[in-house]
Amino acid sequence: MTAATDPPSRLARSLGLGGAVTIGVSAMIGTGVFAVWQPALDRAGSWLIVAVLIAASVAALNATSTARLAARHPEAGGVYAYGRIRVNRFAGVLAGAVFLIGKTASASAAALTIGLYVWPEQSRLVGFVAIAAVLALNLRGVVRSTRVAGVMVGVVVLVLVALAIMAILRLSTGGLSDDAVQGPSSATSLLAASALIFVAFAGYARITVLGEEVRDPMRVIPLAVAISFAIVASLYVVIALVVWVAASDGYAIGPAALSDIAAAIGGDGLAGVVVVAAVLAAGAVLLSLIAGVGRTLFAMADRGDAPRYFAAVSPKRRVPHRAEIAAAVGAGVLVAVGGLTLALAVSAAMILTYYAVAHISALRIERPTGLGGWLLAGTPLVGLAGCVLLVVSLAVSG
Repeated sequence: MTAATDPPSRLARSLGLGGAVTIGVSAMIGTGVFAVWQPALDRAGSWLIVAVLIAASVAALNATSTARLAARHPEAGGVYAYGRIRVNRFAGVLAGAVFLIGKTASASAAALTIGLYVWPEQSRLVGFVAIAAVLALNLRGVVRSTRVAGVMVGVVVLVLVALAIMAILRLSTGGLSDDAVQGPSSATSLLAASALIFVAFAGYARITVLGEEVRDPMRVIPLAVAISFAIVASLYVVIALVVWVAASDGYAIGPAALSDIAAAIGGDGLAGVVVVAAVLAAGAVLLSLIAGVGRTLFAMADRGDAPRYFAAVSPKRRVPHRAEIAAAVGAGVLVAVGGLTLALAVSAAMILTYYAVAHISALRIERPTGLGGWLLAGTPLVGLAGCVLLVVSLAVSG
């Protein structure tokens, strides 16, 4: 039931803490952990873990600002709504536009990841099928989508933990000092790797975008962001270590990096399990992405910043069905014309710009007194600088 103190909402407030954490974790564990390692390793080399830590640090700063904003403005649209309220309409529309582009690119990357793991020669065809399937689930309502995503992410985490343990036991620790993996060619290359890896951490924003469907948002949203981020950051550091050691030992790291490692240490059987996990993980990401993009488009249309046609809500399910269909179509177009690395790069640049608007908006929040207030005031400034630095590095490195 919706709490009496919850702000009014056109959408059903059906998500509690567990559901919100599931949305965040399932959105983060997917495309990044299965697809980002080859382009990131090419840029960061032996400093791969450093790149992960830089990405995690910027993501943590972003999470702090977005959680503060979401707690004060628990409504659909995320940073689009915050920029509009705290800065001006242009800032909100900019955030909404780059979110739609960036997350649509992320959705296409997730679909292509499924294709690369399942059927590399027909990755686009598989991607189209995946998009159609998750759209059908999302149109049945966010609670059903969350339950499916919860099952998916639980299986994926178990597989990743098992893969990490087996890799630690079977890979040569002597490879850590091998020259097979060189360091980054420049600081810019390292930061570009961090920008690509950042895409994998960006899923916690899905919780804030679903602000109108969360119960007790003042308490649940910040807590769910913190919990989901901590879970995923810890897992990513471990997986980065596995990839680094495997590459140092001379194993080939291709687009389906974790499948390659699994085949090397456990044969086709383990590789098959990882493929299943990749499909479940990227599928969970697609569930969250189509929902998030659709609700941002819904919020923009509802305020007159996008065609009013997309502000429709289905009477039976109370979901923005037209906006979600549009999000799925956009992802399908990008699957048809783009590649995985390009999709990740576009997604990174757009999402970092989105969070730059979030930090500017957070600067407008009243600062509490005392040391904690000064720390909160400094967080948006440092986060804004980090976002700008990663975008510039990504653009310069190509």
